[in-house]
Amino acid sequence: MAQKKILMFVGDYMEDYEAMVPFQMLLMAGHRVDAVCPGKKPGDTVKTAIHDFEGDQTYSEKAGHNFAVNADFDQVNPDDYDALLIPGGRAPEYLRLNPRVIKHTQAFAAAGKPIAAICHGAQILAAARVIEGYEISAYPAVGPEVELAGAKYIGPNDTFTNAHTDRNFVTAPAWPAHPEWIRQFLELLGTRIEP
Repeated sequence: MAQKKILMFVGDYMEDYEAMVPFQMLLMAGHRVDAVCPGKKPGDTVKTAIHDFEGDQTYSEKAGHNFAVNADFDQVNPDDYDALLIPGGRAPEYLRLNPRVIKHTQAFAAAGKPIAAICHGAQILAAARVIEGYEISAYPAVGPEVELAGAKYIGPNDTFTNAHTDRNFVTAPAWPAHPEWIRQFLELLGTRIEP
């Protein structure tokens, strides 16, 4: 299996599990993951938040970890990467305001490269206008944005453990979907894990 080079957009208050878990799992599978953030350099950190479902009308938020940026956003060229990964949480809300984040997302989509987004990560996809005609999963609060961007919204199952692949996009509603979301992303990457 050839190592794939994956670009990962990160930012302050991204969802902890949606950043840490896929980052570590993709490294474990032998891939390279470059985590970049506008305004941050390699060695800088971004703060994460842990979002949980505790019976309230929306998720709760607690302090997470300091996640290290390991590549330089200013040096990113989408042509150098095989895939894009977008965690959720609150970071996509402001990352989508950065013109280069939008431009890079559009470049990955135009090239038909695998794009994995989870939870609020679909806010970047919607802002980049790259999902028209696709079926896209996301956290329910992002469903209206997905539909306004011309995609069909795929909601969560009862346990938020479902993920959905439509061509080069693999999306999911929240971190409980990690096993299915990451499995489907690895399939798009051509990764084989055998017993």
